[in-house]
Amino acid sequence: MNDAVRTPAGLLQAALRADPARPLVTFYDDATGERVELSVATFGNWVAKTANLLQGDLGAEPGDRVALLLPAHWQTAVWLLACSSVGVVADLGGDPAAADLVVSGPDTLDAARACSGERVALALRPLGGRFPQPPEGFTDYAVEVPGQGDRFAPFSPVDPEDLALVVAGAEWTGAEVVEKASADAAGLGLTGPGSRLLSGLPYDSWKGVSAGLYSPLATGGSVVLCRNLDHLDDEALARRVESERVSATAVAR
Repeated sequence: MNDAVRTPAGLLQAALRADPARPLVTFYDDATGERVELSVATFGNWVAKTANLLQGDLGAEPGDRVALLLPAHWQTAVWLLACSSVGVVADLGGDPAAADLVVSGPDTLDAARACSGERVALALRPLGGRFPQPPEGFTDYAVEVPGQGDRFAPFSPVDPEDLALVVAGAEWTGAEVVEKASADAAGLGLTGPGSRLLSGLPYDSWKGVSAGLYSPLATGGSVVLCRNLDHLDDEALARRVESERVSATAVAR
């Protein structure tokens, strides 16, 4: 495997070249009824815009640490790949006071204020909507990201051997993320291109982010990412598995 596909961002670029029209992330929030489906191309466009915001407007540089105070959500997946594109470290649930930048959902704004660097807030509203009233001291992601460029080029090449991801205190380089995600595939029931995994796991562990993003991306599959899955009973979950043509599941019930 060459350097171009030894980072999560490299995996996304390979997916864009192979089949940009196929689905990549289908997101459900069972507390609100939201459903969003993103093709590889649409997801890649969000990643490019977010990476441009991160590198340009926010001034992030390779090696900087970004505390992501976000749940399992399609926009969190976008931020994880944007961080990989720029070469910054994505620290899921990390300490904002120790981070260079913080990206927060609506429920963690108070904690996020401990960051002395740039602060970005996500409303996590349906269709990527903005806050009705922007939080003081934060950049509203939904306001700033639409105007960003649709193509992204890093100022510096991203080294696959540099630290890329921190989850629950464990650290991985970009190359290790790709290797671990590929190795996880069989155990998650991902048998190759076209496999479709439903994940109800939170993004607070390697297992959660592997099932909810990295492993489907690494194997040419797709993920049905479900937040608040406990709102569904077993019968409703079975209907979703059937309607979404799911081939494997990773849920905690």
